[in-house]
Amino acid sequence: MRASRLLTVLLLLQNRGRMTAEELAAELEVSVRTVYRDIEALSASGVPVYADRGRAGGYQLVDGYRTRLTGLTEEEAQSLSLAGLPAAAAELGLGTVLAAAQLKLSAALPKELRSRAGRVAERFYLDVPGWHRGIESLPVLSAVADAVWSSHRIRIRYERWGQREVERVLEPLGLILKAGNWYLAGRCEGTDRTYRISRILELTDLGEGFERPADFDLPRYWQEWSEQFERRMYPRLATVRLSPRAQGLLPFYAGSVGARALREALDGGAVADEEGWLTMRLPVEPGEPAIGELLRFGPHLEVLEPADLRARLAEAIREMDATYG
Repeated sequence: MRASRLLTVLLLLQNRGRMTAEELAAELEVSVRTVYRDIEALSASGVPVYADRGRAGGYQLVDGYRTRLTGLTEEEAQSLSLAGLPAAAAELGLGTVLAAAQLKLSAALPKELRSRAGRVAERFYLDVPGWHRGIESLPVLSAVADAVWSSHRIRIRYERWGQREVERVLEPLGLILKAGNWYLAGRCEGTDRTYRISRILELTDLGEGFERPADFDLPRYWQEWSEQFERRMYPRLATVRLSPRAQGLLPFYAGSVGARALREALDGGAVADEEGWLTMRLPVEPGEPAIGELLRFGPHLEVLEPADLRARLAEAIREMDATYG
């Protein structure tokens, strides 16, 4: 543990130049007294570190000194895939590991490339969740991640839709972060399924290893599952007329489903009428959710078919008129 911390001190001084004991202590999450001892240990081992006294002082390395002890551990190498997702790395219990890996990677770069990498980090920031949503804080996520890394079977108590609890024994194959929500791809009794991490109520690592299927491709699995999920979520097609304003709002109100439907309609030869209204087919959710989604467009969308959806929408509008009229 101390050897790793000493290397981190050395890399921090190499990458950032002069640092005070207080800055090093904050970075390492240790006491200032511990920093003093670490600096003494580095100096005794032959590292040319010296201290500048005074208000602007601090510790720094002799100009030109560079260490080559920048080898990445296995965990650090794995964590680099989450380099653009620090919050996700922290959720998986890899926050400090990722920081150490990035520090070593920076130390291994030539000075000019290290400067460029620093400028990129200063000027670009990736914020994954959508507006008004945060990344879920999940107590079981770290345990799930451990099981994925180690290929251990797990037993979970899971809350399905409708608040029905079930128990499953899974072979965890991969984790997916989608719009701030975590999902687990797992094999149960020979069938690959997707489980939302926030619905896992209890988890037990069975300590039993399993052989990861050689033909399992996580990105391909997620793409296919997402398409199937989308078809289940939007099982009906409505024929609608959209004003020019509604066409512009469609990607915002109906998401990627609406944007894709509009693009396919235009690619298929759909042409707006003299007033700019466009007739097209739009996937919609079943029941009441469809009414709420379509009412968002106000007078800029007209449902032509199916008849029952048009009638239910007209009824909702009359009820609103009675309330506000």
